[in-house]
Amino acid sequence: MVEAFMLIQTEVGRAEVVAKQLAALPGVSSSEYVTGPYDVVIRVEAASASELESVVVPSVQQAMGITRSLTCPIADGVHT
Repeated sequence: MVEAFMLIQTEVGRAEVVAKQLAALPGVSSSEYVTGPYDVVIRVEAASASELESVVVPSVQQAMGITRSLTCPIADGVHT
């Protein structure tokens, strides 16, 4: 399993709507709207890096209201 965080900027006033829209997409395991330089932070997952790059990330980026995104692959999770 490959996971990443995506940091997303949205059109003004659209963060909550975009976060809810993204939460319903396949491969999105969590979706939150936040304050700061980014408006929405999501966690995405796929069976492989290739699937993450070619399927999950593009489906997120095509959502209405997104102006910019940054994908941050998780290098190694810390499990407690």
